[in-house]
Amino acid sequence: MGKIVAVEYVTLDGVFEEPQWSGPYFNEELAGWQDKNLREADALLLGRKTYEGFKAAWPQMEAETGHFGVKMNSMPKHVATTTLTEPEWNASFLAGEVAEAVGALKAGPASLLINGSADLVNYLTRHNLIDEYRIMTFPVVLGEGRKLWAEGTKIALTLTESWQTKTGVDVVTYIPA
Repeated sequence: MGKIVAVEYVTLDGVFEEPQWSGPYFNEELAGWQDKNLREADALLLGRKTYEGFKAAWPQMEAETGHFGVKMNSMPKHVATTTLTEPEWNASFLAGEVAEAVGALKAGPASLLINGSADLVNYLTRHNLIDEYRIMTFPVVLGEGRKLWAEGTKIALTLTESWQTKTGVDVVTYIPA
């Protein structure tokens, strides 16, 4: 059976969007941890907005990011979308009901990695389809912005790992309780 892992950047007040605020705190520790997350994954599972953003950015970043960029660009991507019709960048679009399509992917052997994609994370959380949440909390308060967790999303979690970078980023791993 496959595994679905969500990896998210958030501020202390829970904002996840447009994470340029993470730049001053991103260091070799986080780069290595993110590299490990990507190496463990067989495919990406993305929402439409994140897919479009990644598709626009990563092909131009391959030279500067080396093997990480090569893997990002070459690995399969499964995208939840109802508006896009022409898959690109090694993507396939989930057909039918998203929870059923993701459940079918999870029934296979693949390890799926979600980055960003808050709507998808909230939806899959409500359907008990995410196996692990890896969250980086950055020491920044923005006071406004889109939060990772949507109103009405509820889940009890068990902490399985916790550490802090030299720049003060708390990195935690949770599994559903």
